[in-house]
Amino acid sequence: MSDFSFTVEHRLSYGRLGRAGVIHTPHGDIKTPAFIPVGTQATVKGVLPEVMRMMGAQAILANAYHLYLQPGAEIVDTAGGVGAFMNWPGPTFTDSGGFQVLSQGAGFKKVLAMDVEGLTRDDVIAEGKERLAKVDDEGVDFTSYLDGSAHRFTPEISMQIQHQLGADIIFAFDECTTLLNTREYQEKAVARTQAWAERCLDEHYRLTAERADKPYQALFGVVQGAQYEDLRRQASRELIATNSIGFDGYGIGGALQKENLGEIVRWVCEELPADRPRHLLGISEPDDLFTAIENGADTFDCVKPSREGRNAALYTLDGRFNVTNAANRHDFSPIDETCDCYTCKHYTRAYLHHLFKAKELLAYTLATIHNERFILRLVDDIRETIIDGSFDSFRSSFLDRYFG
Repeated sequence: MSDFSFTVEHRLSYGRLGRAGVIHTPHGDIKTPAFIPVGTQATVKGVLPEVMRMMGAQAILANAYHLYLQPGAEIVDTAGGVGAFMNWPGPTFTDSGGFQVLSQGAGFKKVLAMDVEGLTRDDVIAEGKERLAKVDDEGVDFTSYLDGSAHRFTPEISMQIQHQLGADIIFAFDECTTLLNTREYQEKAVARTQAWAERCLDEHYRLTAERADKPYQALFGVVQGAQYEDLRRQASRELIATNSIGFDGYGIGGALQKENLGEIVRWVCEELPADRPRHLLGISEPDDLFTAIENGADTFDCVKPSREGRNAALYTLDGRFNVTNAANRHDFSPIDETCDCYTCKHYTRAYLHHLFKAKELLAYTLATIHNERFILRLVDDIRETIIDGSFDSFRSSFLDRYFG
């Protein structure tokens, strides 16, 4: 018995791929669609796990790469897994470490930080010389950002680390690309990711049998292919055909353009089996959530709500604003009059303005609580509209107000 399954309960009308369901895990159920807050180092920065639970978080995603470097996967394993280690009783996810390992170089960081149209191929080649990770068909050599020590990740090592971390849902090791990679390189990355996925499955089965006394961990394969429809569909079909059992679910990753996010998600979800959950990696903007859910994605993770909060950018129904702006100095209203979070119930914009200006750590906690709750509540509300049939009207009214 795997103790892992997925049930679809409701579907969007007019043949669309969006649905509401339940992911069943050894540590509890996840009602989908669901936003999964990111706790990189086994913590959502500045917020107690108990508070995340009170805010409505159903699961937490931790970072395999960072926990491997510090404190070490064996320590987390001895503690009873990442959930027990961080005092989180619910379901947990860990990523494969692929994105972090492959994003070590200055060139990759520059691609992420800048407008793609503002970068030339020469810029990327020049910056790539400073890259701290080297990819080959067997795995990736990389340098620790903590102390400069040399390390190597392979599909097998990623599986070993994630089994030690003990999350309910883990991801196959994949090669992450950017929109600036050529079509030829995207093809190579898809082939390499497929080969690594097969190795991940083999190692996952071996470790599952070896650690039979541990709760079952569901393995998700990751679909790459950037903005190319044929590559996305090919990658999806190849992951399905890997063996007779296949993956427990699927992740949609890689280079995504906002303007064709919906198309990419739809291409992939049209190919993937309907009885397996689909996780879209690194997405949390409200309009992107509506688009991805309509086209078949079930769960999402992103660091953005907490990161934006720590930078004083706060979500409201009327859009995002920066609480350090002078207009908020004398504003004694909550961040959002309609929000039910702890911060909005007890604190004002003026107080948060003061905390950020005074560089008080409480600012990060209160802002993160609000932003995480805002996104969690939005996705929960979207789920309810799928069930009651009001998805289209809710999306229209929400986005019209949010974008003014």
